[in-house]
Amino acid sequence: MSDKTMVAEKTKSSVQESNPASEASDIVFDKIVVRSFIGFTSLIGLWVLACLASAMYHAGGPFALISSWFKAVTGM
Repeated sequence: MSDKTMVAEKTKSSVQESNPASEASDIVFDKIVVRSFIGFTSLIGLWVLACLASAMYHAGGPFALISSWFKAVTGM
């Protein structure tokens, strides 16, 4: 093969046509992904709040929870 042929093959590019149906399905898929992410994040947030509420209940209140946490961290 000559150098000119190799250069011509390297510079060829394909052009993809934009399909409106494909773009619409991409938008729907993106919405589903975003809503799923928001849903899972909300569930995790609710779980965290439930854990904190349970910890405060067992410790005897928010101030008791904070003092217990500092005691656990400092080793006192």
